[in-house]
Amino acid sequence: MIVPDISQDAAAVADHYDELDPIYRQVWGDHVHHGLWATGRETAEEAVEALVDAVADRLNLEPGQESVDIGCGYGATARRLAQTRKVCVTGFTLSAEQGTYAAAHPAPGVDIQVRDWLFNGLPDASAGAAWAIESSEHMVDKPGFFAEAHRVLAPGGRLVVCAWLAGTDARGWKVRHLLAPICREGRLPSMGTREEYEAMALAAGFAVRDYEDVSRRVARTWVICAARLMKALLVDPKIRRLALGARNRDSFWSIPRMILAYRTGTMRYGIFTLAKVKPA
Repeated sequence: MIVPDISQDAAAVADHYDELDPIYRQVWGDHVHHGLWATGRETAEEAVEALVDAVADRLNLEPGQESVDIGCGYGATARRLAQTRKVCVTGFTLSAEQGTYAAAHPAPGVDIQVRDWLFNGLPDASAGAAWAIESSEHMVDKPGFFAEAHRVLAPGGRLVVCAWLAGTDARGWKVRHLLAPICREGRLPSMGTREEYEAMALAAGFAVRDYEDVSRRVARTWVICAARLMKALLVDPKIRRLALGARNRDSFWSIPRMILAYRTGTMRYGIFTLAKVKPA
């Protein structure tokens, strides 16, 4: 497990997203996660929705099913799946700004809560499906993240996790100059490998149904982010003032690090499909 030299907690994660909220929405829009390209001809907006749809396909969602979006951001994924898959979604975010935005964009069947997933308050076995798109990285207690998902899911329910992962063989300068700084600048308490994630999922009681490494299909996200951020800094004085004066301005250094981390194989992007096994 990669751990930054400065510890990060839930308050630091919330502060990061609250302060940088205008930049996130201008640079990447309502979906605060990678895009998934199949042909390379998709727009960024089509690619982020393709990732959402890929998650939904792995969940085997059924109309009317109670579902949970763990780390829901602005609620865009919850709204899309409520509309396209007819499920009911409860979403959790640490960010008050994201919660305010979600409340201003309500959708039938969607309930967004500003609350820590590790203390979510949902009843046992109350959901048929759950997903976490690039939010497990922000969890201080990753075994607790999996344990809570297992508790909340009904037997037979599925959890899909899209995660930033450390390459299994990442060592030396790759850790010192890429992965550890990405954790620090991105407010990640830790970054695990595929093997560590699967071990935590198994320990929580999940069965691993599938794993797919889609690093090559998501990596261009950061090139697009870099170009959009540079343009915003050049043409928008408000964004420029915020970026230069923000407490969390060190986060922007992670963009070139992410580009290099993907190109060198130091970081991977994995999609895990997990199931809570029905008792025999």
